[in-house]
Amino acid sequence: MLDILLNLSALSGVDGLGGLWNAIVTDFSNLDQASAWVAFGQVLMIDIMLAGDNAIIVGALAAGLPADQRRKVILIGIGAALVLRILFALIVTQLMQIVGLIFAGGILLLWVAWKMYRELHHSGESAGSPEISGDEHAGLRPAKSFAGAAWAVAVADVSMSLDNVLAVAGAAREHPGILVIGLILSVALMGVAANILAKYIERYRWIAWIGLVIILWVAGKMIYDGYVDPQVGLTTLFG
Repeated sequence: MLDILLNLSALSGVDGLGGLWNAIVTDFSNLDQASAWVAFGQVLMIDIMLAGDNAIIVGALAAGLPADQRRKVILIGIGAALVLRILFALIVTQLMQIVGLIFAGGILLLWVAWKMYRELHHSGESAGSPEISGDEHAGLRPAKSFAGAAWAVAVADVSMSLDNVLAVAGAAREHPGILVIGLILSVALMGVAANILAKYIERYRWIAWIGLVIILWVAGKMIYDGYVDPQVGLTTLFG
């Protein structure tokens, strides 16, 4: 974890672990400012929603397999999501400096929001995995083989992990301390509490609606900033 913090601080342009700690202290001491509260609230809800959504999709894809294979696929899926979130977190600041990527990330988040909306209205096509709560309403057909399930889970993990990291970075671009805490929190929630979050999101559907609105807001902001930003916006390609 210390190595992750140091790498994140370096990639964020923060001078060492002391600078990283100062950034975190500065951002969290300024929570009396509306912008800091908004950024922290958005990051927290994004992490909760996408960690739970990741677990639900993994469970739904594995639902058609025998119990021993199902458990292996779920473990592979959650483990891969952990690794991918760490890898994407370590390079997110560099990614955000690529012209047009913030705009593309916003479009990607719109697709995430659309999938979440469909899930909220879907009657469900999967019987669900007993190991994951709420995955019977994912609107996904379970894979028919272990290889098929593992591949589908891997593809889903890449997409959802990138979505998560880009969304957190988009919500907290101007608050490096909150950005780092949000990325670490996303890894922790995926590894420790993904199934618990999935259960509560399924039980209390209003949480999912709030998460959907926040993700739409962040997507819209990323699309706007990704177009007009003087450093990495699409307008720089035409100037």
